[in-house]
Amino acid sequence: MSSEGFLKEMQTIGEKFLLKLQKLPKAEPVEIVSFCVVLLFIVTVLLLMVIACSCCCYSCCSCDGRPDHRRRKIQVRPIAH
Repeated sequence: MSSEGFLKEMQTIGEKFLLKLQKLPKAEPVEIVSFCVVLLFIVTVLLLMVIACSCCCYSCCSCDGRPDHRRRKIQVRPIAH
């Protein structure tokens, strides 16, 4: 998918979302609850992705101030007698 096609698709989804939000005050209670559940699911997935990525980057990039022992190479030297 080209970037123009992706942008067009995102614009279409955004327009549908705004239309749904405009119709929400006049909607039935079941429709309002189902919309809120779907919205809560999307927000939860995005939040979990952000948490997972931040935890991964935190442990891999040595952001905690401790050196990362997996990346450090130990040079082995012969014992002098």
